Amino acid sequence: MHPEVRRTEKGSCPKCGMFLVAEGEEAAQDGHTDHSGHAHAHGAATVGVKDGEYDTVPEGYNGTIFTCPMHAQVRHPGPGSCPICGMGLEPETVSLEDDGPNPELVDFNRRMWVGAVLTVPLLVLAMGPFVGFTFFMELLGERTSLWFELVLATPVILWSGWPFFERGYQSFRTLNLNMFSLISMGVGAAYIFSIIAVVAPQIFPEGFRDENGNVGVYFEAAAVIVTLVLLGQVMELRAREGTGKAIRALLDMAAKTALVIRPGGTEEEIELDQVQLGDHIRVRPGDKVPVDGVVVEGRSSVDESMISGEPVPVEKVAGEPVTGATINGTGSLVIEATRIGADTMLSQIVQMVANAQRSRAPIQKYADQVAGMFVPAVIAIAIVSFIAWSIWGPAPAMAYGLVSAVAVLIIACPCALGLATPMSIMTATGTGAQMGVLIKNAEALERFEKIDTLIVDKTGTLTEGKPKLVAVLPEDGHDEAEVLRLAASLERGSEHPLAEAIVRGAEERGVEFAKAEEFEAVTGKGVKGVVDGKAVALGNAALIHDMGLDSGALVDTANARRDEGETVMFIVLDGAIAGLVSVADPVKETTPQALKELHELGFRIIMATGDNERTAQAVANRLGIDEIRADVLPEDKARIIRELQEQGKKVAMAGDGVNDAPALAQADVGIAMGTGADVAIESAGFTLVKGNLDGIVRARKLSHATMRNIRQNLFFALIYNASGVPIAAGILYPFLGILIGPIFAAFAMSASSLSVVLNALRLRRLKF
Repeated sequence: MHPEVRRTEKGSCPKCGMFLVAEGEEAAQDGHTDHSGHAHAHGAATVGVKDGEYDTVPEGYNGTIFTCPMHAQVRHPGPGSCPICGMGLEPETVSLEDDGPNPELVDFNRRMWVGAVLTVPLLVLAMGPFVGFTFFMELLGERTSLWFELVLATPVILWSGWPFFERGYQSFRTLNLNMFSLISMGVGAAYIFSIIAVVAPQIFPEGFRDENGNVGVYFEAAAVIVTLVLLGQVMELRAREGTGKAIRALLDMAAKTALVIRPGGTEEEIELDQVQLGDHIRVRPGDKVPVDGVVVEGRSSVDESMISGEPVPVEKVAGEPVTGATINGTGSLVIEATRIGADTMLSQIVQMVANAQRSRAPIQKYADQVAGMFVPAVIAIAIVSFIAWSIWGPAPAMAYGLVSAVAVLIIACPCALGLATPMSIMTATGTGAQMGVLIKNAEALERFEKIDTLIVDKTGTLTEGKPKLVAVLPEDGHDEAEVLRLAASLERGSEHPLAEAIVRGAEERGVEFAKAEEFEAVTGKGVKGVVDGKAVALGNAALIHDMGLDSGALVDTANARRDEGETVMFIVLDGAIAGLVSVADPVKETTPQALKELHELGFRIIMATGDNERTAQAVANRLGIDEIRADVLPEDKARIIRELQEQGKKVAMAGDGVNDAPALAQADVGIAMGTGADVAIESAGFTLVKGNLDGIVRARKLSHATMRNIRQNLFFALIYNASGVPIAAGILYPFLGILIGPIFAAFAMSASSLSVVLNALRLRRLKF
């Protein structure tokens, strides 16, 4: 982050606290650093990597790591509170095992109930005489009642409220002032003032004492504040538990056990975490596939709708991959485990959701800045208020001053401000996961709201991505079957979808393949090789041009096919064009409606494809796409995006191939199809589980709804604080005689947090 910072020894960046790394070593760390030499934390992958003073995880630690929901740089080997904001830490990694209830929620729940049980009689004792209920006061006497209040309030303040004092102390020690700075100051001031008033009332000025010589106490105010804040914390923790339900739902998709075939042929049912790489596993009819693997024996149809969204089961035979948590059909399969534990696709999806729920939107940085300036300002107002009331207030002036200062500290508590963004982001990522929209980070969610240009890949994004062989058009003197045999034999070495279509088409026609040698893929243009001793090339017009050949009259034939949306490739045998092969990729059923809705949502849609202009234009005309970029090489997509960005456009890119990864990373927001390559998913901010464009429609609507929700939350948080602080300071007292007491201030502060939490939870009910 700060390349100007250079040291000759290990340590932390003095500007941002990030861990310094050796210059030149960044690239070796597999993308976990930026280009300036600072290491990033990426979940469990960085266990043992120190990230500034807030990372206390020892080297080689293998247990559960806890982190702050708002500050990812905070990492701790056990539960605790965040040294920056005071929030309770939560596990950084998600496991398949149920870890039981959140220990912080259990602890705070117990403290809240103990506080409530003791605070009720305290309130009756202290406030009863003000409403005419004087039984206990007359029974005990005024002096003894004060001692009873002290006895009842002490466990509430010192035990129930102890976590707040700890967090407040940490905030002052680290100079990261937050809501607990204010609460600990306000409650501590009220409690200490009251103890002194009970133990030594004679040291107070005459104006502080009543006709019996007693000084007014605020035990009930401090106890009620602690109990109400505990109530708000418990509600927040429960809400955070609720946002994890999407992750639990994903985890529940996994099988619980696996039936492993031992070398002797015996079968043993074992727990999923005991499966080893290379194990042969039997998947019985109707069972869930336990881990990612490859079929080695058997034949069956597998329901992969969990991953692909496609409702039609996929036929699986030996050699084909299967994904963990998909459901086997009526056949029996034996698979070899190729990815287990955290490497399976399901675990990666779960981790992506968990990381996104903890990531912070840029707008959160604004909220943090406001909170950082707000706390010192409030402390200053509290001090000024105390001094002003003590000098110019009515008798007892200092008591009024203390009440006013404590009320300012309590009502200004910025906890609602701190909750505003994370609550909405956490809820939205959970809602998105249920809709099939996986949000990799909160920044993408915020940026997507402002996107005005959407670039889509044709193959696999607009179309099925499973092209079919339509026609083989040999030149005079060449046999159709022979031309197809040579072309298909060469294409068997390629993984391109068009190559698969030609091979599949040849298989359907009963063609016998020959062995291809000297295979060479010419990126974005085609393939070359030797089949049966003949030099064979297959590719587009660019390849023909590179080979110095003249396509002549075949151009008209090819163009006519391209006008129908087909992809036409030239076949070259021994340096001469031998014919054409035509392949068509059907448009997905959901694409036309999704494009219509994307236009209504304000997107300008550009199709970037490696196909030639005629084919691309034919598809674009049929689907109503605004602009096409044809004959695009993989590296061109990132360049096109860069050019659009230089024109001031906010660009999103949707793609699914490995070759789309650079463009997905270059775009303001990358959108990967869940059916695509892992590297594409890793490069994108969003992943659409079903791989259809209508997922982008849902993502856009979710982005709009989330950002609107965050702005509402910030308004709720700021309006309470902005209006409450002057009133608590007593600005209305000279005109209307209104002065807010600490109890009402605590209620108002909790109400602001509650309104933020409830507003954020509305996102769970969204249906798109």
